[in-house]
Amino acid sequence: PLLIAGALAVKFTSPGPILFRQCRVGQRGEEFELYKFRTLRVNDDSDTTWSVNDDDRVTRAGRFLRKTSIDEIPQFLNVLRGDMSLVGPRPIRPVFFEELAHELPSYWQRLVVRPGLTGFAQVRRGYETSMAEKLSHDLEWVADRSVRLYLRTIVATGWRVLKQSVSGIFRRRA
Repeated sequence: PLLIAGALAVKFTSPGPILFRQCRVGQRGEEFELYKFRTLRVNDDSDTTWSVNDDDRVTRAGRFLRKTSIDEIPQFLNVLRGDMSLVGPRPIRPVFFEELAHELPSYWQRLVVRPGLTGFAQVRRGYETSMAEKLSHDLEWVADRSVRLYLRTIVATGWRVLKQSVSGIFRRRA
């Protein structure tokens, strides 16, 4: 039902494709096409521009899809194809990978594992943290890929998505 609802929300609130496809760097540096529900107006700079909070390119439906993480559901296709895992460092666009690998010499070490639908760095510090801090959490994940840490990350992700969804719904009504 969430897949259908997400697709309909994108289709009926903005022109363009339902799915957003973008090249990302995966395990061993192999590139793959990542799928998400499109949350931005169709544009030409999505491969080279970071999306930020209050990005004016975000559509009305896109704000809700992002807040509830419904926009990430199509990435389960990437998991089924073997491009991604449920948990691992979040995949990054090639242009940003090259920049970060130059700035942070150990950045390439995150390529030892498949990128994840959710990541240890996201549940530890969220998206609003430095790339160096995210990298330290990614490398912690790479070094300690235990079942316990995997399950802890899945549970923490579920809790974070639930909190964000509920707070987003109540903030809108206030």
